[in-house]
Amino acid sequence: MGKKLIFRGVATALVTPMTNGSIDYFALDKIIKKQVADGVSALVVGGTTGEAATLSDDERYELYSYVKEKLDGRIKLILGTGTNDTALAMRHTRMAEAIGCDGVLVVTPYYNKGTYRGVVEHYKKIASLDVPVILYNVPSRTGVNLTIAQLEELSKLDNIVGIKEACDSVDRLTELSKFGSDLYLYAGNDSQIYATLALGGVGVISVVSNLYPRRICDICDFYFNGEHSKALSHQLLLLDFIKLMFKETNPSPIKYAMSLEGLCAEDVRLPLMPPTESVKNEIIELVRKL
Repeated sequence: MGKKLIFRGVATALVTPMTNGSIDYFALDKIIKKQVADGVSALVVGGTTGEAATLSDDERYELYSYVKEKLDGRIKLILGTGTNDTALAMRHTRMAEAIGCDGVLVVTPYYNKGTYRGVVEHYKKIASLDVPVILYNVPSRTGVNLTIAQLEELSKLDNIVGIKEACDSVDRLTELSKFGSDLYLYAGNDSQIYATLALGGVGVISVVSNLYPRRICDICDFYFNGEHSKALSHQLLLLDFIKLMFKETNPSPIKYAMSLEGLCAEDVRLPLMPPTESVKNEIIELVRKL
């Protein structure tokens, strides 16, 4: 018997809207309403796209609580609690559990680059708490790639239920598909939604759905309904925009695109910066086309 599935379909890796250096809760309320209305299955709050690295603990916990209250159980809530400090990640996870989330997203420890055993023990400690864990493998940011051997060990833990995989390798996705319901597979790159679903994945944790939640949902919905050619055509329709959203460091491009639609300001916290003028012009052109 497989593990409990937290969500199927689309979870938006929510931006944290900011104005003059502070979280803009008025904009956040608008974004949440759009996400729910357009049919996403879950929101991921306080992850990479949410600029968690520059949120204070007080800001993080206030953000968790605000989104929890606004969602009021209508869709699933997944809170980003990972850091490269195991004790701090556990503190974030305990707070997420106390607030009442459906699961946590925990990135592989970055920068200090734990050993094989250290990374496994890091995840085991977090999984000892009473909340479902989705692993987040993103070697381009962390400098660490979870090995299949590590995943075989971690997938045996009841509370480790899934993996958000952000790689560019179909070989890697194919290897991960073997875990099935022992470790549910989610696309971590918007460009690979269709490929991930075709290899047994159950959804995506998406950046682009911040602006186009319905369009990203369509890819999954068509696929799950057996309309695979429609799912592929919708993936291809967004492919240029998806690539553009990562031409400069996420979430700067998606926040700028959202600003064009009046959803939030383009503000990001240093060391991030708004997109360069050339990238802004490309975004304006593609948003008009879409």
